Amino acid sequence: MSSSDDDLPVLHTLRELARLVARHQGLYVRWSRGPATDLGKVMSRDDLTGVRMPGLSANPLDIEPWWEQRPAELWVARRLHDYSHLPREKGPGVRPWVLLGHECARGPDNEPLVQDVEPLAWIDGKMIDEAREEVAREAGPWGPLRRTNE
Repeated sequence: MSSSDDDLPVLHTLRELARLVARHQGLYVRWSRGPATDLGKVMSRDDLTGVRMPGLSANPLDIEPWWEQRPAELWVARRLHDYSHLPREKGPGVRPWVLLGHECARGPDNEPLVQDVEPLAWIDGKMIDEAREEVAREAGPWGPLRRTNE
C-alpha cells in the first residue's frame, strides 16, 4: 500500500490503462478523494440511505469474456465514461484511481464492494476526455443510450 496519494503513479492514456488491465485480474476503478482518505475506513456509505457498507464501492476493470476480441482500450473507455459524472455530483477533489482488491459484497446499485485494497495509480483527467471521444466514435452501434457531458 502506498504511503501517500502523491506516491501513486499517474496513468495518462487508455492504452496505459488497457495494458495494466491485461496484466492483472481484480482491478477496479474508484472515484473518490483518493486512497489516503479511503483506506483509513475501508468502507463506503450508500448515498440514498447513509447505510455503511463493508467495503469501498468501485467498478471492475476486468474484461468480460463476451467482449471477445474487441479493443481493450474501448473496454476501459466505456468503464471510465460510465461514471465520469461522479466528480460533478460528489464535489471537489473526487477523481478516479485504480486499485487491486477483492470483492466482499455488492452495494445497492449492484456495484462491487472491495476490500484488501492496494492502490495502483491515479487516472489523469485527460484520459476521461479520451474515453469520451472513444465512446462518441462508437455511439451509433451501441444503441440509443445517451449520456450528457454537462
